[in-house]
Amino acid sequence: MSETTECRILQEFSYYYDLYIPDGEKPKPLIIAMHGYGGDKSSMMRLMRRINERDYVIACLQGPHQHMIMSDKDSTTRGYGFGWLTNFKSDESIALHHSLVLDIIRTMKDTGQADPERIFLLGFSQAVGVNFRFAFTHPQMVRGVVAICGGIPGDWESVDKYQAANFDVLYLGAERDEFYAPERIRRNAELLSNRAASVDLQFFATEHEVPRDAYPVIDEWLSWHL
Repeated sequence: MSETTECRILQEFSYYYDLYIPDGEKPKPLIIAMHGYGGDKSSMMRLMRRINERDYVIACLQGPHQHMIMSDKDSTTRGYGFGWLTNFKSDESIALHHSLVLDIIRTMKDTGQADPERIFLLGFSQAVGVNFRFAFTHPQMVRGVVAICGGIPGDWESVDKYQAANFDVLYLGAERDEFYAPERIRRNAELLSNRAASVDLQFFATEHEVPRDAYPVIDEWLSWHL
């Protein structure tokens, strides 16, 4: 009896990021920032420019997996959001994220716009886990990681999966987060401290979002770690 065989087609797709280069002397430190599930590159860029639009080259990468979303609870208008992972062959999503980040770093280095010795990753929600995967797989590539209301890789405690790193982590949580409760964030911070040089853990009195009160905290932490 004949059997069904899964086949694979390799196709080249375009992936997008918004780039902001402030005036002034180059190269500047580079922040690669990533939105949460359902977000997009434009909203993340607006947020990043509120935090600091003077001192950094900012690249806001858009998640490769597109899906339809409702604009709000009372609207019938459909929009589009983007995500970083899928349950189907998730290893391919992780490899794609690594490749996109490496491409941005390579491009910014080759053009002389960004300093390859001063690269930061920043992510919100779903992007936090994939950023940690990248950073602890390529620890020599980043100066620091800013993680906002997100988790760590599910296989974090696997032996020899991730490397010890000499970079620092700013880990921000929300006291009323329905997805990443404070006790979960605290446990994650303990596990991260086993591999990161340091973990600065702070909480804000808000729900699952990037707290406005965190903007100056992020800006100060980035400046300190330059």
